[in-house]
Parts: sequence; structure tokens; C-alpha cells
Amino acid sequence: MKRQVNSMKTLEEILETWEPVIGLEIHAELTTLTTKMFCGCKLEYGAAPNTHTCPICLGLPGALPVPNKAAIQSIVRAGLATNCDIEKRSMFYRKNYMYPDMAKNFQTTQGPIAFCMRGHLTLDVDGAAVNERYRANSLQVGQQFENIVKTEQGYSAHVGITRIHMEEDAGKMIHIGGDEGRIAGATHSLVDYNRAGTPLIELVTEPDLRTPEEARLFMQKLRQIYMAIGISNCSMEQGSMRCDGNISLRKRGTTTLGTKTELKNLNSFKSLHDGLLYEICRQAEVLEEGGTIYQETRHWDPSLKCTIVMRTKESADDYRLFPEPDLAPFNLSDEFIEDIRASLPELPDEKIQRYQNDYHLSAYDARHIGDVEQASEFFESALACAGDAAIKLAKPLANLVLNDLFAQLSSVDIDEAESDKSYCVLTPCDAVRLVSLVDASELSSRQAKEVLSAVLAGEGSVDDVVSKRGLKQVSDTSVLEGIVDGVLAQFPDKVQEFKAGKTGLMGLFVGQCMKATKGQGNPKLLNEIIAQKLQ
Repeated sequence: MKRQVNSMKTLEEILETWEPVIGLEIHAELTTLTTKMFCGCKLEYGAAPNTHTCPICLGLPGALPVPNKAAIQSIVRAGLATNCDIEKRSMFYRKNYMYPDMAKNFQTTQGPIAFCMRGHLTLDVDGAAVNERYRANSLQVGQQFENIVKTEQGYSAHVGITRIHMEEDAGKMIHIGGDEGRIAGATHSLVDYNRAGTPLIELVTEPDLRTPEEARLFMQKLRQIYMAIGISNCSMEQGSMRCDGNISLRKRGTTTLGTKTELKNLNSFKSLHDGLLYEICRQAEVLEEGGTIYQETRHWDPSLKCTIVMRTKESADDYRLFPEPDLAPFNLSDEFIEDIRASLPELPDEKIQRYQNDYHLSAYDARHIGDVEQASEFFESALACAGDAAIKLAKPLANLVLNDLFAQLSSVDIDEAESDKSYCVLTPCDAVRLVSLVDASELSSRQAKEVLSAVLAGEGSVDDVVSKRGLKQVSDTSVLEGIVDGVLAQFPDKVQEFKAGKTGLMGLFVGQCMKATKGQGNPKLLNEIIAQKLQ
């Protein structure tokens, strides 16, 4: 797969010489909670500025924080769902910095030991994305290379999670008069402290990612997990989920890490992929020209399709981290952790495995349905409508979703409000009706596609379209035998040629029979009847 960024080398060319090393820092606000992390202020997206504040989240003298128990439960849920070890003893620190988005001039966060440590996720990569990974296509199925294992469809990648820690979010800065709301060129800035103190968890990966596509897939999978366990709406549009990408290059075959840059606040999957891709190409060009990569924070500009320097990257020393004196250390009990473990719902990987085990879907079909929330919801609803026939109809339903409805389902903006579940004109029960008619040989595959197109065009339900267009497939053998007799009588010379061994003429006979039935004859039965009569 050749990707060109301006006049730079393609990714394929760069990977021959350079190895990208990518790590992610993914922030998620715990939006399903009702109050902030250390006070009782209400969490409400879109509220009038500075209407949900108090002496604690504004850091006024003498105001003491009180931890939100539900937030601690949420981060433990996140850790258990991502295969992390839960640290029973941990504590909060003060991360000091001078910026007006926190009135108290420090952020309360966790120190070296977070609630969740040493986790991992496994990514399944297939399709064109496989080409972004060096040597992936040259491996044999089952062969391992670095942290990937070749599969029939592509490869699986093991990605380590360093930690998931808890912190409070900062307020929102609004820059007036600048370009596209950025501070550069702004005449003045406004600050809204409603968001300050919002419970926020940050997941930090190991530097195990090697391609922009792996980074995108990791964030997508994490989003699915967080939504499945009910801790966040993960709306990238509203900023409740956002990502920073750390990227460096090293000569292929070496192990020493290069100097990294950080892409800040990537707020869509496309921006994450495209920003990392550009930065790989930019760094390769700088290094090959003898230049130097500086440790800095950069901004991805999707309109210009390039990264722009924001500031020199701070080091940990700049934050003067020290234990939070107003909060005691935590000591989580085994009972607390196990109660949360028992409350976890079915996770995305478990759902995909269930599709394979219970409904005999292929690994590819199960994952591609399970990976898109709307597709999965549609499929599950259809299985419920199918009742006792669910196992028999699961495969044709999966084919319908993947081959005919997937583009429509997956094009729904996943950041939109979840209240509207009408992702498709075709209802799940009508989908069952459609595949049932095909399974019962009452509709041919061609007729089913005609019916589906009409339903999606708003012409009514499956039964409405079938009735209006007279599309019921003719499967009455006595009727079909008469039609076959008539067609064979029209082509006596072709019948003799067939009997002499020219079996390819079967297509002619079936085609003429279908023409005689105006496309409504059951082709399978027609084939059987013709074969029987020509013996």
C-alpha cells in the first residue's frame, strides 16, 4: 500500500530503512458518573460556563477534596477489562503547572504506581492495513515476528499497557481572535471551569505499536471496551475521549529508541492515523537529510495535512510531582476488586468468540460484525427475532450485514448521541424475514437483492415489496416440470448435443426456463428437473 505525503517518500519505502515506534496516551472522561472527582459538582456537558464549580474544584484555600468512590470503581473496571493487574495500594500526587485551565495551578493525578498496571490488548489486523506492517505479508500462518503472529486474514498484534491512572480533567480554554480557535494570534482567552475536576482516566501503552493503522485499531478497540463496561460515552466529538500519540524512528535492526515527538489531542481515528503517518514520513525525511529530531509537542492540522510545532516537551521534573497531602493512600480490598470483576458485562472479544462458538461464524465475519457497534446491535436484534431459527439463519444474516448493510451501518457517526438506534431502514426482523424467504426457496438470491434495494429505497417492508412486485419464487415442481418440457421441446438439437456430452448447455436450458417464469423459477429445482429429464 503506497501512501504519499506531499513529496515525501511513501511509507512502504520508509519502512525498508526505518522502524516506527509508537506509543499512545488515551484519555477518557468518566461521563457516566454524575459528579466530579473530588467534589459534588454536577457533570453536565454543554452547561453554561462556570455554573458547576465550587471551592474544591477551584482550589480555594481550606477546601479539602473527597474522592469519588464510583470513579475508583470505574477505573478498576477499565483495568480488569484490559487485562491489567490491579494495585491494591496507590496514592494521588500533585502535578504542578502554571496555566489558567486549572485555577489551583496543579492537577491531582496518580504517581509511579497507578490503580491499573501491566495490562495488554490483542489487535486483529487484516485487509489493506496489513501492508503497513513490515514483513507481515511474508510470514506464514502461525509464524511469529516481534509482537505479531500471522493469521489467515492478516496478523494479530500483542500491545502492552503500561498503566491506567486516574486524574482530574482541566478546564476548557477558549481563545478569541486567533486562527481556528488556537492561542496563536488570539487577542484574549476565556476559561470555563465546568470541566475542571471531571474524573479522567489515562491509559498509557508500551511502545509496541509499529503502524498508524495499529494505533487506530487500538484506540477503536479501547473505545468499544469502555463503552461496553459503561464508564464513558467516549465521544471524540465532545472531547470525552482523546488521544496523544508518541512517535519516533530508529534504523531497522537497531534497538535504541530515537527521539520522539508527541502529537497532542488527536480527536478522531482518522486524525490519529493520518497524523502519525505524516510524522513518520517527516521524521524520516529530516533524518535522511542529516537533520535532528527534537523532543517536542506537535499539533496535527487536518486541513493543511501536516504537523506543526506547539512547544518543547516538558519533562517530569518540570511538574514537581509530590504526594497529595490532602488525600490518604488507597488500600483496595480483594472483596472490592472481585465484586467489580463479577459485575463486568460481556466484553467485545468475548462477544466475538460467542459469535463463532454459538452461531458458527468465521473469525473474520464475527470480528467485523462485533467491531462496529451498530452492526453488532443489528445482528443481535435479528438473532432475537429469528428465535429458534437463529443458529440456522446466523450465517445468511451475517452475510446480509457485511455484504449489503455494513457500509450503511458503519457510516453512522459513532460520536452521535446514542438515543437514536434507527441505523437502517431495514429492520432486524425484516432482515430475518428476507433471509428466511431465501432459505425456504421462496425467493432467489437475485430476487432477495431486488427486495432489499426496494426496502432500503423506502418502498415498504419485505412482505410489502414481495407482494407488490409479485416476486415469490415458483417452487411447485408440477409447474416447473411443464415449463422444462416446453423449453426442451424448443431445442431438440441442443438436447441431443447435451446428451452427447456437451453439458455446458445446462446454462442455456436453465436460462430459458427462468425467462419463461419471468425470473421467478427456483433455479435449484430447475437444475434438478432438467438433469433428471435429460438422463
